[in-house]
Amino acid sequence: MRYGELNPPNRILLGPGPSNVHPIVLRAMSSPLVGHLDPYFMGLMDEVMELLREVFMTKNKVCFPISGTGMAGMEAAIVNLVQPGDEVIIGSNGFFGQRMAEIVRRCQGKPIEIFEEWGRAIDPEKVEEALSSSNANLVCIVHAETSTGVLQPLDGIARAARAHDALLLVDAVTSLSGCELRVDDMGIDVCYSGSQKCLNCPPGLAPITFNERAMERVRNRRTKVQSWYLDVSLIEQYWSEGRAYHHTAPISMIYALREALRIVVEEGLEARWARHKRNRDALIRGIQEMGLEMFPPRDRCPTMNAISVPEGVEDAIVRRFLLDRFNIEVGGGLGPLKGKIWRVGLMGINSSEQNVILFLGALERALKTAGFRVKGSGARAAIEAYGEWG
Repeated sequence: MRYGELNPPNRILLGPGPSNVHPIVLRAMSSPLVGHLDPYFMGLMDEVMELLREVFMTKNKVCFPISGTGMAGMEAAIVNLVQPGDEVIIGSNGFFGQRMAEIVRRCQGKPIEIFEEWGRAIDPEKVEEALSSSNANLVCIVHAETSTGVLQPLDGIARAARAHDALLLVDAVTSLSGCELRVDDMGIDVCYSGSQKCLNCPPGLAPITFNERAMERVRNRRTKVQSWYLDVSLIEQYWSEGRAYHHTAPISMIYALREALRIVVEEGLEARWARHKRNRDALIRGIQEMGLEMFPPRDRCPTMNAISVPEGVEDAIVRRFLLDRFNIEVGGGLGPLKGKIWRVGLMGINSSEQNVILFLGALERALKTAGFRVKGSGARAAIEAYGEWG
């Protein structure tokens, strides 16, 4: 069998991830390889850690990318802190909260799940109650729940965790650099993310940070971390001055992450957060003008927007139309929301006025083809909103 040269389509990736990769990041990946213990690469590692500290807004010493996707970040965060028999409080209001609970079980821990309806944030009072009635010393929360579009307020949960001397572990896969996130100021002890969403880098790295409170917990474990590869006390030695060999780092991906982080820092985090909110608000204005509804009633995430599929419209047919006619990828619902929502990601460089207007016009065309009577022009409403804001 003969194979032609690789030629993937150039999609507009407005789904739950991955997002489109910045051209500068793609160019970085084609740079010459050096060894993973080469002096040049060691200097690059230091730059990546410094940039990650800026983006996480932390002074933590332990701040580096795990060689793996965002799920490797989730697993690394949990397996390092959970030992057999440990009780762990988990906010379960979407797909990824459920995954956290599953990893805790595989560590032979005991998840105490705070269940909330998909599309609603976790109530801090329920976290407080769970901490008061258990021996849990770890709280796990998803900041931006990719499956629902909910942005979880963290202040009350952080206060409850600190009052009970519990660690707060936060999933920021869909929020890092797109939503306001201040690791130190918000009282977060462990935080992880993924390279492929708001950072506009290919999938394959999971930035993670542990503060000293969390690292003391890791170093004083009764048992060894069940995963040798994800043991942060070992990975830390590779990323520290001694550069003790742990694994062969994905060099080209580290190049890519360095450039992606540099782009974030050059724009400025507060400007970046404001841009994501502005484009989210314009999208909502357009969706409502068309006679559609956003799914989460409140606490809407600026980077992941869930739109309710109107009655009588086939979710998959609309998504396929968008892909075939406009080259736009959006996501469908997961679990109980399958067929009920569209998940539209506006992450990093994809969060733009151009993409909002293009998507709204394409969606209007798709809905009319599907037989839905569109109330008004979503694209026009968004354009008017941008004009009002200047």
